[in-house]
Amino acid sequence: MVLAATLALVAASPASSQTVPFIDTEDATLSEVDVGGASVHPIVSFDVRNGDYARGAYDDDAAGLGRVPVHVSVGAAAVLKRGADGQGTLFLVGQSSNGFHAPRPDERSRPRGWYESNTIVGLAWRPVDGLSAAAAYAIKASPNGVASTTHEASLTFLYTGKDAVGFLAPRFAATTRTKGQGGFYTIVGIAPAFPLTRSKDGLTLTLPVSIGGGWRSFYAADSGDRVYGSGGVSVAQPLKIAGAKATLQGEVLALVRDAQLRRRDAPDGTTASIVPLATISLTLAW
Repeated sequence: MVLAATLALVAASPASSQTVPFIDTEDATLSEVDVGGASVHPIVSFDVRNGDYARGAYDDDAAGLGRVPVHVSVGAAAVLKRGADGQGTLFLVGQSSNGFHAPRPDERSRPRGWYESNTIVGLAWRPVDGLSAAAAYAIKASPNGVASTTHEASLTFLYTGKDAVGFLAPRFAATTRTKGQGGFYTIVGIAPAFPLTRSKDGLTLTLPVSIGGGWRSFYAADSGDRVYGSGGVSVAQPLKIAGAKATLQGEVLALVRDAQLRRRDAPDGTTASIVPLATISLTLAW
């Protein structure tokens, strides 16, 4: 009965073109992904980075060209309910992001190079055009045993309406840990986008800016309240690959942390005031 009801929901009146909300496994922020007209949408992404920093703090790989971590994410979005215009209003979304790098000597458990696996599942809702909200739950594990497993519950919001506020694409997420180190985390940001050509499928320039904070010792038992900011530039090119709507993207960010958050990177990461982070990614959605 449950399976039949679910199949009926996802088969109802698909729109010819649409976007679906998608939730980042690291900080639970929402984005939108262009997809086709079906009701179930596989989404796969690959990226290579010059380092791995989570919520402003060192996370296994310092900024540089020493190990250059690679991440592979596999997920999906299912349209559970549609409005009168055929666009989705209720979605089940989720993905698993897995990080790989050249292991350190202390990473002895096999598979040594598979150092993180973050999985998130959420229920997203679009009450009005341009506004997305979601409740999500994430499990963050370390397959090679270098980090402990944590669980997180998040509420997250994104607005992309066709007005001046929507142009800024404001987003907000709040997270609390249900397993592992306590405290809570918030992030607020904007990401205005500017088309660089007149073509609908041309290059787009985006200027992402965000401020994040870990409160009540979110980062570590004695960390107190810590704050960071990031800003930079992203260039994206839509593509068609293997029947998928694909996006090739390059992003460069400057990460700025408060003094104690910087000091917590030692001895493995940098304690510099500004950390340059670069990512090249390819996302495919069906």
